[in-house]
This record gives sequence, structure tokens and C-alpha cells, in this order.
Amino acid sequence: MGQEIASAGFDEADRARFARALAEETALAREMFAAGEFSSAGPVAGFELEAWLIDRNMFPAPHNQTFLAHVNDPLVVPELSRFNIEINGTPRSPAGEGLLAMERELAATWARCVAVAHEDVDTAIAIGTLPTLRDADLNLAMITPSNRYVALNREVMRLRGGEPLEIAIDSAIPGAGALRARHADVMLEAATTSFQLHWQVGAADIGRAFDASIMLSGPLLALSANSPFLFGRPLWHESRIALFEQALAGAAGHPELPCRVTFGDSYAGSDPSALFSDNQERFSVLLPICSDEPPERFAHLRLHNGTLWRWNRPLVGFDGDGTPHLRLEQRVMPAGPSVIDMFANAAFFYGACQALANDPPALSFAAARTNFYAAARNGIGAELEWPGLGTVPARRVLALLIEPARSGLEQLGTASQAIERYLDVIEQRVATGRNGAEWQLAHHARHGDPFRLTADYLEYQRSGMAVHEWGL
Repeated sequence: MGQEIASAGFDEADRARFARALAEETALAREMFAAGEFSSAGPVAGFELEAWLIDRNMFPAPHNQTFLAHVNDPLVVPELSRFNIEINGTPRSPAGEGLLAMERELAATWARCVAVAHEDVDTAIAIGTLPTLRDADLNLAMITPSNRYVALNREVMRLRGGEPLEIAIDSAIPGAGALRARHADVMLEAATTSFQLHWQVGAADIGRAFDASIMLSGPLLALSANSPFLFGRPLWHESRIALFEQALAGAAGHPELPCRVTFGDSYAGSDPSALFSDNQERFSVLLPICSDEPPERFAHLRLHNGTLWRWNRPLVGFDGDGTPHLRLEQRVMPAGPSVIDMFANAAFFYGACQALANDPPALSFAAARTNFYAAARNGIGAELEWPGLGTVPARRVLALLIEPARSGLEQLGTASQAIERYLDVIEQRVATGRNGAEWQLAHHARHGDPFRLTADYLEYQRSGMAVHEWGL
């Protein structure tokens, strides 16, 4: 989805040609995986951070076009709305000081983004869902001027037969009531910003890594929740999960349309390339942009996969020598609260994923899925199921996973100072029970002001302190 397209219009001939190419590339990917022809390189870590531009009144600032022109950095790109941006990191090995270098790169890019945003009397903030966001901010006037976004909106609504999107999210906060909204476009998606991790391992190991990532989704989300407000109302600790799923759900009048944001139906097992067959068979093509590239470049498969937002998503990429590789994208975590918090989350994930891939616990897929939604609803206060523990508070599961994360990072050759830096943050967050969502809810309970909440959050984010150290 990161590529611009030449036209926002398609016809049936485009769709038929795309479907043929997609089928050919999907079959080729399955054959190449079975033959061991995907890359054995890795491990390699990477990230994407989605963020907001806001004005001095703490409202969304729709200025990403002038912002991007001023920042002039190929790693900083537009997102769906004019008030969102995306920052990409340089992929690196997690060995040695690789994660520390990634953190330094993000901190430097983020500082430059904040400085450039000030040229429009705005600033940048990394937070899952902006507490001051209004329903009225999410309209087509706010869409980034790009053929691909225009086409995405038009094709989603075409498949729905023009039926509006209905949002209904209850609240995990007693007495807060449910939120309902109705939109005739895809702009609700713009309210869901995340910190996405990429993890490339050799093709022989990708299935086990993918399943470990699925198992970790619930604990990771409990650890990192940071989106408790939508339109100023407290809902789930990670409301972004429910919002994103409902923003791209099937329509009531079109039961054949599955939700394009999904936790999935099963573990990947030994052949994660089967997910590409599932993509081809179950999901309608949104952007039938045909390419003249050879099938081995997987242009159609990659584009179609980019219009499906699995919380754990398989990706096809290419090594420096052109060899295709498979990697996973872990999408459950929200943006923020601070750079150190995000990289502590990343280190915890990479280490625990490595450890669980090598020694997988007997956690059923159904339990992993239940854990995920429990964590989305209740954050670090959720009850999670874990082998050997039963169903227990999330903090017990997280405390249990810290040592496997440490062991996994050691196996990856991560420098000891990086391991201690990041896992100390995780230990303190688990001990205090304070992640971004807990801080936001506690602040709101004390002050009741989403504008002060956003301003104080922004000040603490700029301080560089981890969220467990933030005051109220």
C-alpha cells in the first residue's frame, strides 16, 4: 500500500487481468516456498511508526503535504489522512547494538519531524488514538491527495454497495456507555495509528516465528495499550483494535464480504505461504493495478496483501541480491507513548518471539485469539490464559515472559547493555502496571480534560521518559 498509482479508476478488464496475475503469483509463491527457494537470510528487524500532526489547540492539523515537502526524507511518508504521517526505520540485525542504532535513528527522525512541524505552527505526537479527535475530523476533505487513497475509498464503498460503515464499541469503563458512529467512507481508519514491527528470519524458521508472534499478540497488546479514547470517550484500553476492524468490516447487506482486518483463523504452521492462497480465494481485489513485472517480483500478490490488514501479516520482500524473502509484520501495538517505550516493546517482542519459536508453549489458537481481544478491551488489567498458569492477570504472564525475552535476545546476539536498557523498562512497567492507556485513564479520572491530557502527554513524550515514570 506504500506505492502511488497512476490512476484512481479501474474497469472489468483491469480486474480480470489482475486476478489472473494474482493467481499465477500465488501459485508461484507456494511452489517456491515448498522448494526452499525463499531466502535463508536473517534475522533482520524493522519498524514503521504512524503518527499525528496536531495544532496548538491539540486538534488534528491537516498539513502533511507541506510537512512532507519540508522534511524531505524518503523514510517519512504520507498516510491516509492529511493529519497523519509514517516514519520508517532502516532494517538492521538485532545483534550487537542493532536495536540501539534503530532507537537512535527513530529518535533523530522524530526530533526532526517535530522541528519541521513547527514551521506550520503544528507539532507531531505519537499516540494510538488522539483524545481530542472529533468525529467530524474524519471526512473525505481530510484524505491525503493521492490516487491510491482515493481508489481505496471508492473500491471499499463499491464492494459494500454504498452501504455506510457502522461503528459500535462498548466501554470497558463502568458507566461510560457505548459509542456508535456511521460513516460513508473509510476515514475512520485514520484514527488508528500504530507501531509496526517487521521480523525477517530464514524461510525454514518463518512458520514457527509467525506462530510465536500470534501467541505473543495478547501479552504484547496488554503491555503496550495506548488508545483508550475515541472522540473523547473512554472505551477499550486499545480502542484502535475494535475501530480498525469495524472500519473495514463487511456490510450487513453483503455477507460474502469478510472483514479485511483480522486476527485470522489458525496458526500458520509449517507453511505460512498458504496465507497468500487464503488472501486470493477469500478477499476481493481492491486495487487491480496491473504490472508488467515478471511473476517472480510478486507485484500483484504484494499489492493485494497490502490491502488486507491481518494483525500478524506475512510479507514478501527482497534481499539486497534480489532473492525473495518472507517476513512477518506484527501490527498489534499502538504508537507511543515514548521512543524508549516503543523500543522496549520491540526488544521484548523480538526476544520473546525468538524464544517461543524455538520452544513453543502449548497455547491453542483459540486461547491466543481470546487473549488478544481481552488485552484490547482491558489492557494490562486483562486476564490472559497461558500454559502452566491457567487464566491469570496479564501482569503474571508478562512477568513470566521477561526471562524468555532475555534469553531470546541473548540468542540473537543483542548487546547486553541493550538487553538491560529495554527489559528494565518492561520490568518496571509490569511492576507498576502503568502503560500508556493506564496513564491516560488515570489522568482523565483526575482532571477530566482531554486537552490537558493531550498537552501533558506531549510534554512527557518530549521528555524522553518511559511512561511508568510519568506523573499525573
